[in-house]
Amino acid sequence: MPPIDYETEYDNRGRVPEHPEIFARWASEAAAYRAAARDAEFALAYGPSPRQTLDLFPAKDDDEMTPLALFIHGGWWRSLEPAMFSQVAAGPNARGLTEAVAGYDFCPQVSIATIIEEMRSACLWLWRKYRKRIFVYGHSAGGHLAACLLAQDWKAFASDAPVDLVPAAYAITGVYDLSPLVHVSQNSDLRLDDAEARRVSPLHWKVPAGRTLDAVVGSLESSEFLRQSKIIAEGWRARGVAARYEEIAGMNHFTIVDALSDADSAMTRRVAQLAQMVRAI
Repeated sequence: MPPIDYETEYDNRGRVPEHPEIFARWASEAAAYRAAARDAEFALAYGPSPRQTLDLFPAKDDDEMTPLALFIHGGWWRSLEPAMFSQVAAGPNARGLTEAVAGYDFCPQVSIATIIEEMRSACLWLWRKYRKRIFVYGHSAGGHLAACLLAQDWKAFASDAPVDLVPAAYAITGVYDLSPLVHVSQNSDLRLDDAEARRVSPLHWKVPAGRTLDAVVGSLESSEFLRQSKIIAEGWRARGVAARYEEIAGMNHFTIVDALSDADSAMTRRVAQLAQMVRAI
């Protein structure tokens, strides 16, 4: 069997040559949703750096019973902005969820381990504002970060937080075993060696039993991205997590998130179901 060409397998932009048009469409849709979101709050600081911010999109009838969701964008931990993803709040908002969209610092200015810490800080900021458990979902690098937030003992970081602050996550086309990324050109920014790649790979983490993970991926994605979602679902299921794997037909690495702007899509309905489950805990 020939060796795996990791450079090609993890080159999502190369596999989807129309990605500039997709990014431009995202930016336009996001700007339109931001303009229409009258009660939204933008660039709320949860940490000290300019990128450590949250955009908040409250549900129409936001109260103590409203589920709280956090979306984390992708970009290989080194690009893109929360403002490109405001439209992912459209579907969840329409289904009664209050939505936060998180930003974070980029590699190589910080490490992936630091970005994980920043996302923990974002969750704790939301907990202290709303006093609600959080449903977390994310795309690509954000899928990795969503899985990381699920596999936390939150009492180890904040005595005022519930141990299961993030009981459920929906990880969209993420990477959960980062060891292959040691061999790709993006590692010039990620700066992973074998030991660090394993340390920041949630596949290898001890995850509390009873938590819920959906690992979803587009059917048009590379064999490695399909494998990544399968191994996290299978590995965590064996450790007592309610984990499921799903391939979404006809979707590539980027178009897969478009369903979140549609309140009636299967993806949005599942996100709302998981968020309601978290609210009921």
